[in-house]
Amino acid sequence: MLITSRDNPGFRALRALAQNAHARREQQQTLLEGGHLVDEAIQAGVELLCLILAEDTEDRWWGELPDTPRMRLKPGLMRELSSLNTPPGVMAQMRIPHKATAPDPFVLLLEAIQEPGNLGALLRTAAAAGVDTVYFSHGSAEAWSPKALRGGQGAQFRLRIVEHADLLALAQKRPVWAALAEAKTPLYELDLQGPVAFAFGNEGAGLSPELQSCCRGFTIPMPGGTESLNVAAAAAIALFERVRQTQASLAG
Repeated sequence: MLITSRDNPGFRALRALAQNAHARREQQQTLLEGGHLVDEAIQAGVELLCLILAEDTEDRWWGELPDTPRMRLKPGLMRELSSLNTPPGVMAQMRIPHKATAPDPFVLLLEAIQEPGNLGALLRTAAAAGVDTVYFSHGSAEAWSPKALRGGQGAQFRLRIVEHADLLALAQKRPVWAALAEAKTPLYELDLQGPVAFAFGNEGAGLSPELQSCCRGFTIPMPGGTESLNVAAAAAIALFERVRQTQASLAG
């Protein structure tokens, strides 16, 4: 089906998902931009509700998605849906997955992360490090917005994601490590081989005082004299120190 009018009801529904966080929450759906994310979603078994193709884009997903409806759009309509300067030739409407509760020995708590690109990068790092569950506080950017999905490059499909979580309650139930300015213990002296939780906070303000009071502090040595690291870099260092320790233990 080729859609040529922005007044088409199907296109208007897709535009709402592209532009409106309330619509995404209410419908528990979102949009994927680009063939890479569509491929990642297919491999992860995510339910795709509609494949959206530019008018002249080849449909190479037919064999994998024989029963998924197709919608073809004129170039101007693809530009209206996409947040990219150059719209992709393919997008997809997907249902947001909700993974069942499971043991989570490796956990990341994220408080008030505001920038979707940072959020996506954090999720990509978490997935690469083998994190089981990521908890987001109230006031965080959406984990399933199109921009965060692009930043995550499919990481959302490999993680259990819990939004609007009570991080204080979680930190009171299990030990949680956080990079704190007043801490004395370097990250590399921690024992991270068992169940581990890390908490990281807002890009500018860091963790709230309330959550800091529930966490165990560590420092990241910075011999170059830099005052601080951005949240994505700090999280990557901490998560992969846990990976290093775990692999060293298995090898030894």
